[in-house]
Amino acid sequence: MTDNQDSILNALPLRLKQARKAQGLSLDAIANLSGVSRSMVSQIERGESSPTIATLWNLTRALNVDFAGLLDQTDQGDRVDVLRASEVPTIDNMGQGCRIAILSPPEEAGGHEVYDITFQTAGRLTSPPHARGAVEQLAVLEGAVKVTSGTAVSEVAVGDTARYAADVPHQIAALGGPARVFLIVKSAQSTN
Repeated sequence: MTDNQDSILNALPLRLKQARKAQGLSLDAIANLSGVSRSMVSQIERGESSPTIATLWNLTRALNVDFAGLLDQTDQGDRVDVLRASEVPTIDNMGQGCRIAILSPPEEAGGHEVYDITFQTAGRLTSPPHARGAVEQLAVLEGAVKVTSGTAVSEVAVGDTARYAADVPHQIAALGGPARVFLIVKSAQSTN
C-alpha cells in the first residue's frame, strides 16, 4: 500500500465518526438508516474493521455525505463544491404529499439548514417545535402556501417571503394546487 492509501484508511474512521456526530446521530440511528449493524459501525469508527465498498456506500448515503469527499485529502481552500441534482438527498416520508430536498451540508444540521420543498395538491409539512429561539424563513417559488406558526396564520404566494417562529408547532400547506418553497431553518445559536 502507498503512503496515501495508508493515510486515507487511517483518516476514514475519524471522518465517519465526525460526520455521524455532526448530524447528532447515535450508533443505533446510523445503523437503522444505513442497514449496517451497530457493532460494525462501532468497529469501523474505532478503526478495528475496514468497511467494504458496499458498507461504506451505505454509510455515506445514510449520513448524506459525499463518498469521494469523505476520502478527499486536498486543500479545502479555493474551490466550488457542486452537488448534482441527481445526488441531492431527499426525504419523501415526512409530511403528507411533499418531497424535501436537503440542500445544506450535513455539518450544518441543527444550525443553518436549507431545503427545497415540493408539495403536491393538498400537501403539507407539519413540524413540532424546534429548539427555543429557532426561526424559519421561506420563499415561495411556485404556487401558494399557508404558513401556520403557533396560532398565527398567513397565506404566501409566488415571490413572497415569510419569516416565523419555529420553536412552536408550525406547518406549511399547499393552497389550491402544487407548490414549491425554498426554506431556511435557523437554530437559536445561528440567529444571534
